[in-house]
Amino acid sequence: MHLSVRRSLFLLCAASLIFLFFAGADSAQSPAVTLSGVVTDPAGAFIAGAQIVVASIPPAGESQHIASGSDGRFTMKLASGRYRLTISRDSFVRWEQEVAVVAGEARDLQIRLALEPLSSKVDVTAQALPLDAESSPAPLTILTREQIEQRLATSLPDLLETQPGFSLGRTGPEGGSTSLFLDGGNSNYTKVLVDGVPVNQPGGLIDFSNFTVDNIDKIEVVHGAESALYGSDAMDGVIQIFTHRGTTRIPEFTAFADGGNFSTAHGGAELSGLLGRFDYSAAAANLETNGQGPNDAFRNRTLSGNFGWRFSNEDRVNLVLRDNLSDAGVPGQTLLQPPSRYQRNSLHDFTAGAIWEFDTTTHWHHEVSVTELYSRQHSFNPTQSFYATDPAAFCPQTNPSAVATPELCDFLFDDRYQYNRANGRAQSTYLISSLAFTAGYEYEVENGFLSFLGMHARRNNQSGFLDVRWQPLHRLTLDAGARAEDNSYYGTRVVPRAGASYALRVATGALGDSRLRASYGQGIVEPRFDQSFGNDPCFPGNSALSPEESRTIHAGIEQKAAADRLLITADYFDSRFHNIISFINSLSTAACPFGTGTYFNTNLARARGANLSGEARITRWLTASANYMYDSTRTLSAPTGLANLDPNYIPGSRLLRRPVNSGNVMFNASFLRMNWNLSGYFTGQRFDYNYPSQIVDPGYALVNLAATYNVARGFSVYGRINNLANKQYSEVYGYPALGREFRIGVKYTTRHE
Repeated sequence: MHLSVRRSLFLLCAASLIFLFFAGADSAQSPAVTLSGVVTDPAGAFIAGAQIVVASIPPAGESQHIASGSDGRFTMKLASGRYRLTISRDSFVRWEQEVAVVAGEARDLQIRLALEPLSSKVDVTAQALPLDAESSPAPLTILTREQIEQRLATSLPDLLETQPGFSLGRTGPEGGSTSLFLDGGNSNYTKVLVDGVPVNQPGGLIDFSNFTVDNIDKIEVVHGAESALYGSDAMDGVIQIFTHRGTTRIPEFTAFADGGNFSTAHGGAELSGLLGRFDYSAAAANLETNGQGPNDAFRNRTLSGNFGWRFSNEDRVNLVLRDNLSDAGVPGQTLLQPPSRYQRNSLHDFTAGAIWEFDTTTHWHHEVSVTELYSRQHSFNPTQSFYATDPAAFCPQTNPSAVATPELCDFLFDDRYQYNRANGRAQSTYLISSLAFTAGYEYEVENGFLSFLGMHARRNNQSGFLDVRWQPLHRLTLDAGARAEDNSYYGTRVVPRAGASYALRVATGALGDSRLRASYGQGIVEPRFDQSFGNDPCFPGNSALSPEESRTIHAGIEQKAAADRLLITADYFDSRFHNIISFINSLSTAACPFGTGTYFNTNLARARGANLSGEARITRWLTASANYMYDSTRTLSAPTGLANLDPNYIPGSRLLRRPVNSGNVMFNASFLRMNWNLSGYFTGQRFDYNYPSQIVDPGYALVNLAATYNVARGFSVYGRINNLANKQYSEVYGYPALGREFRIGVKYTTRHE
């Protein structure tokens, strides 16, 4: 009997264990929770193909992967517990959130992904709120980090010179004062931003001589007046530079060093990563070269940082810092005179910006930013290198060892320029269906001290702006806005803008997508401090100056072909520039041996032409691109009866240093472990300044070659040859450009290419 009872208990326990085992197994295989959701973009449109990854917390077993459907929806079954939900899609910021689910619950999430500013497919600069680049009404050029690295570029001017619409004016080789002209406008007509921080001096001027591409991930160039969004300086375009941002939980480290002829040495390092909610990126680089002649040495140091904290997917704050310090010898116009052996120019530019972006509801997006620019320049010549022998020339000889010349003189001077621009900006955007309505306010304080004025100058600006973007159809984007800007000296100006983009054809195959674009804008740029506040009795400023003004029109077409392996873009532009500030010089007197004069709003000029560009993916490993610019500039009118009018603004004359014809061709081959980049650039003849008249500078063509070889994982060697044919030319009359230049270097990176 006892055996029977024991056997019965044993069988009962065994049956219970078997039941519990299968019940547990069945429970594990039959999740009790349904997790679903809909993924949309900022405008509320469904996002198909978003990758959804669900991983248990703590990690246990394989993660679940699924993609959103054409309606943006996804559904999956889960067991009770805590999970990390990650959603990613090309051109959008990765979305992460911890989700806790319990048995019997059904969760349905509404997920809105923000556009990724660093994506090559996203337009940030031309819109109040990011937009996919294909839908942008304004002509747009985007350069990616990959393109920068393929060309082994070190300076921003060398990179932009080969892009549609640009011409370059540089007084000599490395370290020479450098100006960029976009679509025929003056060099102070383009607003330049670094991560949203304005870097132009008051009056729009900016010297690109020490602007490197270290730690830069993306460059956007917007063509056309954008003062409705950015106020002063955005007369005919905007350039925005985006620095690298940490995105990986494993730190990424890069170090490089190279050297070449002209005793050139260049090196630097970058570190970036992601620590929980904190992302960081920091970089340092140094360049030194002796140049190709006397007093031609150049030293440049760049420090950069981008740090962010994510409170949530819809709430983020960023701090961006950038510091450029350079020192350059200035030999002068050595094609016209002996070199100046002692003149130097030191630049120190520091920018800082704090940007807070957050959503209060699914419909409201807000941005608040505080930015500041410190710009310091010291230009001096302590010792005279040569003097004029003409007794009528005003040229005091202070150095007995100076070289005697028939006409020219090397003057002594010691000038310091200090500028500060502090800016506060707030904007709010209401998003509903296909409509985005933005309203904002901006306040800016400008300070300056120019030693030759011997005084401090200050100017305040405040403005309010509105912008509306409407996409009534999937193919159509409409945009319009205006800004009212109040300046403490010249009063209030209202500048509007409007644009449209329409996908005329959506297709694949031999003839692909066709898109039409058109935009209209008005722009302003305020006078420089010396133009408004100058107190020299011989060259006084003019406090009654008005801002220079522009009206720009762009119209173009973009066509894809050969199964999207070919892209052709054509853009026509017509710009009018009013109230141009020019200088009227009168005859010298005993008290003013160099003459007398001041600044006036005088002229009307225009720039009219076209930018044509094409990109082709010839094979899997070979790509090609080309662009051509036709730019016809003219001074249309100027006051009559004024003696010694600036010769650059005589009616009928072309605007200086802007070629009528220019272009670029580039091939990039990447196979096995090597990447080759071959580019050719040409520019036609240009008009330049040779007092008291204009002269014609001949055109030239350059060929550059860059190559990289990946020796092993993370380790590579590279080389670059600029001006391969050793062409003798000058970008500015009298200043010889650098001859053939080569560099060879090594690089190590933990970044996954």
